[in-house]
Amino acid sequence: MPVILSRPSKISLAAVALLAGSLAISACDRQSAAPEQPEAEASDAEAKESGFNGTLDISQRGAEMPDVEIVLPDGTTKKLADFKGKAVLVNLWATWCGPCVLEMPMLDELAGRYPDKLEVLTVSQDLDGAEVVAPWFKEKGFTNLEPWLDPQNELGFDYATQVLPTTVLYDAQGKEVWRMIGGHDWSGARTEAMLADTLAE
Repeated sequence: MPVILSRPSKISLAAVALLAGSLAISACDRQSAAPEQPEAEASDAEAKESGFNGTLDISQRGAEMPDVEIVLPDGTTKKLADFKGKAVLVNLWATWCGPCVLEMPMLDELAGRYPDKLEVLTVSQDLDGAEVVAPWFKEKGFTNLEPWLDPQNELGFDYATQVLPTTVLYDAQGKEVWRMIGGHDWSGARTEAMLADTLAE
């Protein structure tokens, strides 16, 4: 089941991030990654039934990539626009989100499958940022993904889906193609079909 987030209004950005995180925590029971690990070890069939029920949304097709800066645990910062020139898949996730955790190995494999055509950016919405994301990435040993952070949850607010995971595909010019709201099986034939036209450009 996707994680529901909420965007309050007329309060400071820090308070918004804190409130969004607390709402998400209540939806997941707690923010700790530990309770999610058994779910992440579920069989493929169980995963598809429980976590991969996302909805493909094309209502924002053609929208410009948001002018948002993301950061790595070592302090390296980049704007999303810095990745233009090839297709970009932006995945919003968190260590405490079961469906997000299930998706990550598939996203890592997807990034390795199309290194010259597709940039896969997994951008954490964890309130504790690098403190939890960096060790989690190290433990998982991903080879094609980097632990990008969104310290102020700007992307979550910009996309306004109120759900984690949310994944948005942009073409090489930075225009939105579609977004997947909720968990998805990134290893399947449907993914190949969804990416085909954009990667062929």
